[in-house]
Amino acid sequence: MTITTIIFDFGGVITASPFEAFNRLEAERGLPRDFVRRVNAANPDDNAWAKFERAEIDAATFDSLFAEEARALGHELEGEAVLAVIAGAVRPAMVAALDTLKAKGFRIACITNNVPGGKGVKGAGMTRSDEAATVVANIMARFEHVIESSKAGVRKPDPAIYRMMCETLGVEPAECVYLDDLGINCKPAAALGMHAIKVTSGEQALADLSAVLGVALP
Repeated sequence: MTITTIIFDFGGVITASPFEAFNRLEAERGLPRDFVRRVNAANPDDNAWAKFERAEIDAATFDSLFAEEARALGHELEGEAVLAVIAGAVRPAMVAALDTLKAKGFRIACITNNVPGGKGVKGAGMTRSDEAATVVANIMARFEHVIESSKAGVRKPDPAIYRMMCETLGVEPAECVYLDDLGINCKPAAALGMHAIKVTSGEQALADLSAVLGVALP
């Protein structure tokens, strides 16, 4: 089946990986490297992070619940500190690729796990300034459709969120390429029949996508 639609994750794909920011925070606080990932990996479907991305709790509750989960793993770290560093730097080449894909007739969309706005969080990219929020909004406007976990009430890797996108766009999974920086999020997309690309860098993502589509990308 011909590929018609490219579906992007946002953080770690359009922007640099948030894990880089987490590692900087850990270094500043004297915490073990990848400690934030350890907290988020514990009870992954029902921890503070999962609940926040499904908009089941507010930012203040996330702040305290995350701190409790961190404490249970032997260290002090409040959720607010994690939210403060989460927004990554935009990858200009990825944004240019969005424009190239649209110009060549491909449909583009975005599925992002994010958290509700409030307490300084501004929009889908979880930015913390009006200027950054405007940049993210301009990128989001390029997509034909965006599904945000905090608004949909479902988060990756639940297969329902990928099916939701296909149903909204009226496309078959086999018509889609899906890009995400987390393998756990790529697996359900591939299981549904999408061509999944695990993103480790902007350059690698564009090279792999170019190869799949037979289209030169920035």
